[in-house]
Amino acid sequence: MKNKTFWIFALLTLSIISIAYSYTKFAGKEEKKVAECHDIPVTAESEFKPTIENKFKPETKAPKGMVWIPGGEFSMGTNVEDESLCSIKGVTKDAAPIHRVYVDGYYMDETEVTNEEFEKFVKATGYVTVAEQKPTKEEFPTASEEDLVTGSVVFTPTPKAVNLNNFLQWWRYEPGADWRHPEGPQSTIKGKEKYPVVHVVYEDAAAYAKWAGKRLPTEAEWEFAARGGKTGNLYAWGNDLKPKGKFQANIYQGHFPIKDGDTGEDGYKGIAPTAQYAPNAYGLYDMAGNVWEWVNDWYSIDYYKSLAESGKVTKNPQGPNAYYDPNDPTEIKRVHRGGSFLCTDQYCTRYMVGTRGKGEIRSAANHVGFRCVKSK
Repeated sequence: MKNKTFWIFALLTLSIISIAYSYTKFAGKEEKKVAECHDIPVTAESEFKPTIENKFKPETKAPKGMVWIPGGEFSMGTNVEDESLCSIKGVTKDAAPIHRVYVDGYYMDETEVTNEEFEKFVKATGYVTVAEQKPTKEEFPTASEEDLVTGSVVFTPTPKAVNLNNFLQWWRYEPGADWRHPEGPQSTIKGKEKYPVVHVVYEDAAAYAKWAGKRLPTEAEWEFAARGGKTGNLYAWGNDLKPKGKFQANIYQGHFPIKDGDTGEDGYKGIAPTAQYAPNAYGLYDMAGNVWEWVNDWYSIDYYKSLAESGKVTKNPQGPNAYYDPNDPTEIKRVHRGGSFLCTDQYCTRYMVGTRGKGEIRSAANHVGFRCVKSK
């Protein structure tokens, strides 16, 4: 894979790692500041109006592995000036301004879809994920035939400290990496049945959801559920990153992204099994950290602004009609939510409940999964 076109192909695939494009320009000059103040989260709760939950409760029991989310009206998004661990200006601009939204009630998976669950789907349908399919010349016309190989993107720690303004330093395109082989062809998911499935692109997640009689959540449904009926909290569990000194999510502690840099203070170095931390107020696990989760909305950097400018409570928003990311105007992207085991206060604090990620719809990586919802 030494041909130059491989790097073109890899770079296209790496577009999924766009969770911190807006952050990187701050990383170099702010890294020391972030490391010093990560235990002092700032909220702008006064800008959030109270959450008003619906009173309706289904008479029937929730489907196995799901919980009832009542829906209702709430304040969605972040305060662009203040909602970061250290008040770094502008890092959450695509999740502002705060605006009012209403969603109907629905059921939601308690956890991210696991390897065990995804394997049942594959065995029942014969489904082949995008990462397992050989790329075509139509999709990558400039790539040579030898470079068109199956694979996906895998996090690769650096041997020493690096400037955080170039994420390509810690990601590699790994031939043979897929949901069954998360680190490459020699790796396996044996013994990891309860881990979240990764290396799934948007269409893989949507195909699973359809087979299961479910669907992917809208971004508004995802955030309403993550907030657990609470108003304006920084995290799915409250405003303190470590209540009583204990981490509540699988995120990155230590010096990012160097080899052995993750200290594992939260109990895990790298990805973790699902449901290892306390659930939020709705009984949902891992609504922050572990793996990013696909939602159904197209990604548009100014979508929240357009909703806020309407001056109305938006009912059951489905996302913008078109995608738009000025950093990659030609890439087709949908929203990710929740952050991953690689999110760190040194670089990406997107485990905060109101913040957003984004991913090219046919790009996979070993820190992206999903969960499903089901309408009443």
